[in-house]
Amino acid sequence: MRSEAVAELCGLERFASAGKGRGLRARRRFAVGELLFSCPAYTAVLTASERGSHCDGCFARKEGLSKCGRCKQAFYCNVDCQKEDWPMHKLECSAMCAFGQNWNPSETVRLTARILAKQKTHPERTQSEKLLAVKEFESHLDKLDNEKRELIQNDIAALHHFYSKHLEYPDNAALVVLFAQVNCNGFTIEDEELSHLGSAIFPDVALMNHSCCPNVIVTYKGTLAEVRAVKEIEPGEEVFTSYIDLLYPTEDRNNRLRDSYFFDCDCRECVTKEKDKEKLEICKLNDPPSAETVWDMIKYARNVIEEFRRAKHYKSPSELLEICELSLDKMGAVFENSNVYMLHMMYQAMGVCLYVQDWEGALRYGQKIIRPYSKHYPPYSLNVASMWLKLGRLYMALENRPAGVKALKKAIAIMEVAHGKDHPYISEIKKELEDH
Repeated sequence: MRSEAVAELCGLERFASAGKGRGLRARRRFAVGELLFSCPAYTAVLTASERGSHCDGCFARKEGLSKCGRCKQAFYCNVDCQKEDWPMHKLECSAMCAFGQNWNPSETVRLTARILAKQKTHPERTQSEKLLAVKEFESHLDKLDNEKRELIQNDIAALHHFYSKHLEYPDNAALVVLFAQVNCNGFTIEDEELSHLGSAIFPDVALMNHSCCPNVIVTYKGTLAEVRAVKEIEPGEEVFTSYIDLLYPTEDRNNRLRDSYFFDCDCRECVTKEKDKEKLEICKLNDPPSAETVWDMIKYARNVIEEFRRAKHYKSPSELLEICELSLDKMGAVFENSNVYMLHMMYQAMGVCLYVQDWEGALRYGQKIIRPYSKHYPPYSLNVASMWLKLGRLYMALENRPAGVKALKKAIAIMEVAHGKDHPYISEIKKELEDH
């Protein structure tokens, strides 16, 4: 097993990247679609809403999962998956029974509890840490503001509250460092439609630095992360992934990077800002809006995006849809439909329509989104692939087979590069095409 994992990292090396700290560099050429390496999760946690449809151990999606006999809340493919996950599940099993409906630690707290347990049971370096160990993760402790420190203290309190039986805790200072490390180095695992499945730690994947012009993409096969080239990579080139959604203009991207990862990006796209004009496209009017009007609308758009993010936690679907429609109407007086702020709210509206099973409404928004997405995102984008996939499935549900086949094939073309031709998601989509 060990030699296989080493072989997967052949052709790559850890190095000191100028101005970026540690990084990953290619020692040989990698072609588009080629697997650079794969990394099993150091530890992972399935999100609570997916319990029953995915295995808590391996994250496989299947029907007929068997539930844990004690807590009745964890589900597994078989006895092997259950036994393998028991060292992690036992941290939660009795607590879930004891707390009942009041058992609600955040995913970050659950993941951190598992890291502490893993460090106790596996103090030696694991198969996930060939080039970077968890203990080496950056915490950026010196850059945390009071709000972030307070959130970490809240997480530490929840950790003590929900996990006191089965964990030995380090002191508070060490826990602050660990939570800060998880916040900067954790990964969210998503399915083929980019729905959230869970959170995980992939140390070797975390070695890669960020670029808004990435040359690799990270996808998941259960709890295994796979890294594939989306551009030709030459020997000596640094391997870059993207930490963020690349739809947005330079200023927004760097605001997000500063807030979450404490750096500004100096990639070609951030330096030239060459895509910003297209991303912020203004209506072509006889009397074009003034610069001040445009700037006011950008500020409005950023505010409404944040308002909607908060509203999702407490407003009804009809209220959420109203926020989308009103904001689109207002922004549409200044912005073209291809403007990324318009696209953001259309995407949210599409999500609400899917949630309430308004397939025609979801399709209308998706049709407006897909072309600008294809223009704004880099080639082989998972965002574009997932949008083609959603459209294909909507067309099929609404009995428009020709359009459905075309959209699903476009999704497959991207996914064969990003996920690899043998990925189970691609097999499932091909089966959908056959069944229809």
